Amino acid sequence: MELSALTAISPIDGRYRKQTAPLAAFYSEYALIQYRVLVEIEYFIALAELPLPQLKGLLSAGGKKELRELYIQFSEQDALRIKTIEQTTNHDVKAVEYFLKEKLEAMGLGSVTEFIHFGLTSQDINNTAIPLTIKEANEQAIFPKITDLVDTLTKLATKWKSVPMLAHTHGQPASPTKLGKEIMVFVERLQVQLFQLSEVPYAAKFGGATGNFNAHHIAYPKVDWVGFANNFLASIGLERSQYTTQIEHYDNLAAMFDAYKRINTILIDLCRDTWQYISMEYFKQQLKEGEVGSSAMPHKVNPIDFENAEGNLGIANALLEHLSAKLPVSRLQRDLTDSTVLRNIGVPMSHMLISYNSIAKGLGKLLLNEPALEAHLEANWAVVAEAIQTVLRREGYPKPYEALKALTRTNRKITSKDIAKFIDTLKVSAKVKTELKKITPHNYTGVY
Repeated sequence: MELSALTAISPIDGRYRKQTAPLAAFYSEYALIQYRVLVEIEYFIALAELPLPQLKGLLSAGGKKELRELYIQFSEQDALRIKTIEQTTNHDVKAVEYFLKEKLEAMGLGSVTEFIHFGLTSQDINNTAIPLTIKEANEQAIFPKITDLVDTLTKLATKWKSVPMLAHTHGQPASPTKLGKEIMVFVERLQVQLFQLSEVPYAAKFGGATGNFNAHHIAYPKVDWVGFANNFLASIGLERSQYTTQIEHYDNLAAMFDAYKRINTILIDLCRDTWQYISMEYFKQQLKEGEVGSSAMPHKVNPIDFENAEGNLGIANALLEHLSAKLPVSRLQRDLTDSTVLRNIGVPMSHMLISYNSIAKGLGKLLLNEPALEAHLEANWAVVAEAIQTVLRREGYPKPYEALKALTRTNRKITSKDIAKFIDTLKVSAKVKTELKKITPHNYTGVY
């Protein structure tokens, strides 16, 4: 059976392939190989620019451009050549090194091929290539989707800022609010977490076999290798972790995954609330010709976009939890448990991308059903009890809370007439009674 969207085991490469395709440029095996080539080439150029004596004057501007074309124009054929070499080396990074040596030979640089991967271990390449893929995937594919969601929510909050709505605490009717304000709760939460996420550095490890520049220093003891490495990583947009073992310690990566978990948890909360509002008929959904909501019940229009998003966000968070808990832990100076885990970063990111698309689609289908919101407010006059007892407190009325409790804490439905009748019995001025009678579930919405 050949691999296709129908035969793929994972739905992120099958059913949802069209949605997750943008991440293939960052999280596929092909992408990892391409970014390894990028790191090796840029490192070689940096050594020539230092310059090491053997590389002094080696590269013209045109020569650097030609070298960079090796990763800019990197093709599937190139990747397959590296995989072919790997069949012999049984080492993926070494295969990249041999591939580049072939390319340098063809470019007439055969005398300096040993400066490809000079003094490095494979994790100098992996722990530079991988954070670079994450950084560019975030900037090009993930952040824009979250930002678009925040923008959409902000527009909806503005559009519905004056729409009164019954609030619910513990699932029970509570002091009224406004629909726009409730959406702004999610906007603010997401903005705070996006800021925290943006503050997490993209950290890389670059320091030789066990992080001490042993090989570099023994070959060129007068070179400031720490300064060189710091500048090199900064030139490609990364920050260098100064003290490492053979591998990056991944603490910043764990912080990033935890930040994503918080964003996803906020979006799960949004999905559940929106699902509930649809169930309460506060929202209707735009219909699409030909779609069905049930194979048996023709009337159904299900909130499937929010359900799909919630499910995929749950999977993403479960994987992110494992990544953030596992990656910072390694036996002594290195074990291989991080290697296979790092190859799966694209999986939670794919589930996140699917979710963000689903939420965007769902929000775009929402139709406000104001009569339902108004009817729900009208059916719950008991919620103005808080307002009345608070004004009575202001006036020094004796035990106002208890008086309103006696009126409203009942299994009988409280109506506007009940409230008006109660106000008439109060021993307060006519002015205060008039003030109290102006309070309704529709206007008792606070300052937002």
